[in-house]
Amino acid sequence: MDTMEKLYCRIFQGAFRMALPVLPYREPELLNRVDAIPPVLREKGVGRVLLVTDKGVRRAGLTRPLENALKAAGIGCAVYDGVEANPTIRNVGEAAALYCKSHAKGLIAFGGGSAMDCAKVTGARIACPKKPVYKMKGILKIRRKLPLLIAVPTTAGTGSETTLAAVITDSGTKHKYPINDFVLIPDYAVLDYRVTLGLPKQMTATTGMDALTHAVEAYIGRSTTRQTRRLCEEAVAIIYGFLKRSYDNGSDKAARAMMLRAAYCAGAAFSRSYVGYVHAVAHSLGGRYGVPHGLANAVILPYFLEEYGEHCERRLARLAKAAGMVPKEMPKRKAAAVFLQWVRDMNRYMGIPEYIHEIQEEDIPAMARHAAAEGNPLYPVPVLMNAEELSFMYEKIREKRDMNEN
Repeated sequence: MDTMEKLYCRIFQGAFRMALPVLPYREPELLNRVDAIPPVLREKGVGRVLLVTDKGVRRAGLTRPLENALKAAGIGCAVYDGVEANPTIRNVGEAAALYCKSHAKGLIAFGGGSAMDCAKVTGARIACPKKPVYKMKGILKIRRKLPLLIAVPTTAGTGSETTLAAVITDSGTKHKYPINDFVLIPDYAVLDYRVTLGLPKQMTATTGMDALTHAVEAYIGRSTTRQTRRLCEEAVAIIYGFLKRSYDNGSDKAARAMMLRAAYCAGAAFSRSYVGYVHAVAHSLGGRYGVPHGLANAVILPYFLEEYGEHCERRLARLAKAAGMVPKEMPKRKAAAVFLQWVRDMNRYMGIPEYIHEIQEEDIPAMARHAAAEGNPLYPVPVLMNAEELSFMYEKIREKRDMNEN
């Protein structure tokens, strides 16, 4: 990236950082049980809701207690369970149509990040019925209050229950893009560990590393605040202490509850301090190949931490010390190296691959351009990269595959 482009990016990021204290950030009101939802709806005068979820979650019976509680409370509930792993504009259109047809007055997102993102953008379409989804792409393109939105995460990873972000895929162009607006922050978040018990090992692994990626990228970026640094440190300390426990024993109630807290903290942090190129690259892989977001983040994170090198050493060292990985007196370079090795070791322990095997070399230039367009100038990364430099990172990720195959 040339000097003038770098200067523009840093000035843009500096302006956003200066504006942080006056921007209308908020956090959802927290509930700790699913059965606390009907009283909230009655209090708000909401007599009918649309439940947004996916077929796997509903088939597993996770939504049944909520549906029964709503019925017992006399609250009508229409269900849209067509959310895909990478939610699409079509999903949003179908959910919005059902919302209107059922005369719903509120939304409940029940599932992982895909369900929550779909519900958020569905709410945006209801608030702005004449604005197509592609025109919401970017920052502050909605600016109208959404219907009441309650988020119930069934995975401990995305943090979408507290963020101002949603990510939607355009099925036609295979481009996955973020939508950011303060109105997308849910009104309520339900952190009920009961709906995460028994989550499959692979889902526990990738969503847990997704939460770690949120905390790490927010922490090593250049737009942190005292609040976001505290939230990131809390998230990483919890993940260090409880992700392996959650992975080893899906019924560990304490570990499940703590991982929900970690995901929430990381989400609240990156809403204010943003993420980085790991996410930009992961979004391109999700759009092009359907690679699950948490898996992509888990694979990509160590590559970028290694590439950033000394530019993120000090903060990685602080995270390692805050999490209790290393003694407080350990030199920063060694502490940062311990942190990076721990990330790699966790991936290996949980069966997360070292590379993304779907990547095709001919797709890299277009994906790198999309990643650069998403990341620059918004993401306050330790080292700025243009599309050509990001292409090198895609090559590194797939280089492992080629080496293993030869």
